[in-house]
Amino acid sequence: MKKDKTSLIDFKNNGNQPIVTEIEKSRVHIIVEIIEYVPNAIVSKTIIKKTTGNISISSFATGEELAEKTSPFDNYIQIVDGTAEVIINEKKYELKLGEGIVIPAHAPHCFNANQQFKMISTIIKSGYE
Repeated sequence: MKKDKTSLIDFKNNGNQPIVTEIEKSRVHIIVEIIEYVPNAIVSKTIIKKTTGNISISSFATGEELAEKTSPFDNYIQIVDGTAEVIINEKKYELKLGEGIVIPAHAPHCFNANQQFKMISTIIKSGYE
């Protein structure tokens, strides 16, 4: 079966308006290869986006941070490359390759890339109606 390395974000017009597209279904994907590291940047791509939740993959270059935020939904994070520092409710966690953690709904959290890393984020919205 052919493996896919294609981009998950398309751009229309002059490239200023991204169109989020899902990864192609019924194809084998090597998860760490569907997103690249970009120096001095955080890159995210959508794997599945539905009204009931979404799955995305992100890459963080060394030294990058994602500012503290909250979400109304639980968020499962799994590290698929490197090591990440995740701070949830002011408690630091160091997640290594293959490790995951649930960020509880409404909990303040942030991410720090003391080294580059890639993660999968899974949010399920049902059950919060």
